[in-house]
Amino acid sequence: MSTTSPQAAPKTSGGQIDRDRLRDPSGTRRVMIAVMMVVGAVAGVIVTAASASTVLQLAGVPDAGALTTYGIPVITVVGQLSAAIGFGCAIFAAFFVPPQHNGHLDVGGFRAMRWAYAAMLTWLVCALLLIPLSMSNVSGHPLGETLKPDNLFLSYDNVADTRYWLWTAIFAAAAAVIARVALRWGWSFAVIALAFLSFMPSALLGHSSAGGAHDVATNSLILHIVAAAAWAGGLLAVVAYAFGDGRWRTLAVRRYSRVAFWSLIVVGVSGVFNALVRMSVEQVFTTTYGLIVLGKVGAFAVAGVIGGLHRKVTITELEGTDAARKSLFVRFAAVEMIAFAVAFGFGAGLSRTPPPVLATADVSQMELTIGYDLDGAPTLAKILFEWRFDLIFGTAAVIAAIVYLRGVLRLRKRGDSWPVGRTAAWLLGCLALLFATSSGMGKYAPAMFSVHMMGHMMLSMLVPVLLVLGGPLTLALRAIPPAGRGNPDGPREWILLALHSKFSRVATHPLIVITIFVGSFYVLYLGGLFDVVVENHSAHLLMNLHFLVSGYLFYWLVIGIDPAPRQLNPVAKLGIVWGALPFHAFFGVALMMTSGVIAEQYYRSLQHPWAFDLASDQRTGGGIAWATGEFPLVLVMLALLIQWRRQDEKVARRFDRREERDEDAELERYNAMLRGISSEKERSGS
Repeated sequence: MSTTSPQAAPKTSGGQIDRDRLRDPSGTRRVMIAVMMVVGAVAGVIVTAASASTVLQLAGVPDAGALTTYGIPVITVVGQLSAAIGFGCAIFAAFFVPPQHNGHLDVGGFRAMRWAYAAMLTWLVCALLLIPLSMSNVSGHPLGETLKPDNLFLSYDNVADTRYWLWTAIFAAAAAVIARVALRWGWSFAVIALAFLSFMPSALLGHSSAGGAHDVATNSLILHIVAAAAWAGGLLAVVAYAFGDGRWRTLAVRRYSRVAFWSLIVVGVSGVFNALVRMSVEQVFTTTYGLIVLGKVGAFAVAGVIGGLHRKVTITELEGTDAARKSLFVRFAAVEMIAFAVAFGFGAGLSRTPPPVLATADVSQMELTIGYDLDGAPTLAKILFEWRFDLIFGTAAVIAAIVYLRGVLRLRKRGDSWPVGRTAAWLLGCLALLFATSSGMGKYAPAMFSVHMMGHMMLSMLVPVLLVLGGPLTLALRAIPPAGRGNPDGPREWILLALHSKFSRVATHPLIVITIFVGSFYVLYLGGLFDVVVENHSAHLLMNLHFLVSGYLFYWLVIGIDPAPRQLNPVAKLGIVWGALPFHAFFGVALMMTSGVIAEQYYRSLQHPWAFDLASDQRTGGGIAWATGEFPLVLVMLALLIQWRRQDEKVARRFDRREERDEDAELERYNAMLRGISSEKERSGS
């Protein structure tokens, strides 16, 4: 654990934290936020002015007035910048500066959480303002008309944008409340999660969520938004901290630099994917949409170049006291923030500019719904060879494999061994994850219930078993060096802290794990939830994530290669397995016997180009759910038997070592007891 810095949170004589002394006296926050907001808003107005008339013309609705036409991009860019600041400041408090030894935030972390509170509150206000503005834009009525209570309530049911912005406001409000009251380090993770969720409705709005290839466009936009927010928001927090002579300023800047480097790569790659989905290469240079994309790319490129320069020149000079050096860092960061603000302005303009492909493309109903066409019924060849790479889970599988192999190589370089079987299990798990989401199975899953169920079983029953058998936590604890006494916590300490946290202990309670793992099958499919959410691309992402996480928690608990908050003996693990997995068989039987067709309206709307019996396909899906529960059961049983044997061998070796030290004292006592019994029998017999 980290030591308490000289800037630990000051307290009053009564032991309470002195909040007044924790306020930022420099005014840096106000200046930087003002610069980003003003420049971003101006950029949004300039870009939107060039495209607003085109939007109205193509949409076929009357002009709602300048307040709506130009208010939407201005408030959008202000809100997005605020969300990025809140997200980045929460990341700063969680990872860039260490907390005190008792788990409370130090001065830098506390101030960052206060900035996050102000930023998420601004994001909340902007999201609420965008509800009537969106209604006005869609209906063509002036803003004053849409502000009437009856119209606002009507808009929630009829205008999708208003529902998205309402959910954004809800997540932003929750993040703001937690950031305002948080004093302990662990609560910063809740703010990060809620801020992340507040981005998701924006990713589902606009051009990326409709038309052809919207699955690729939406996934790339999610990566783009999150990476850009971490990059921009983290920069503000780090600059303010460094400018205020924070004790850990060099550590904070170095950690931020790593985040900024990977964020730059993600922003660039995801931006290219998202743009090329919407237009051809020629249209990049000949359309308004393409020119705005070029402007945004240029702004981010400038920010990336400046970031690279200050990493080379400035970081090593931060420990100096020369005002000129500090001024150099601030100038670099100020220009980078301006470039970010302009890039966000271009992003607001893109949200109001129709892409050329959408204006002319003739897409089928299937392509409009799932993002692409399927030319025939699935065959083994199509499942194996017709791939459509999933930018979220496919990328996660590749990165997980690379990071794991790096850890193994690090152990090998220092002369430590790592079991080949664990490496093989992890790589097979990553391959199974890639196959389930990016092969023909992942391609056909949104269009056929049986293929969806096949992918579901792989993600919840096979992939987690293989990943757990890889022992990733054990590898990380061995491969990552400790921070050292007197140094701030690093990744290894964060892992240990998470393992021993109250949240982990509650989350791994057997009853909770079994309920989530087994109960979600019944709630999702037999409880009617699948019918409600199946049309949304975001729902498919959440389902896949849920299958992975719930399966991993279950098998982490019952296989137990890695250290866990709760340690169970092999008999208890075996009981949990035998008690939980039969419910999968019951679920499969119930699914096969269900008379109605689950999500019938959705599947019929796809208009499959081949003969397709929904009821028969659903029975096939039930059969898959019933049959596939046996395979992971065999793997788990083998793993438990091996663990049981190794545990017995370990106990035997420990006993032998103790006996060697004690010169077989326990054996001598046992022999003496037998001799005493024998003597007693002889005396009684005589």
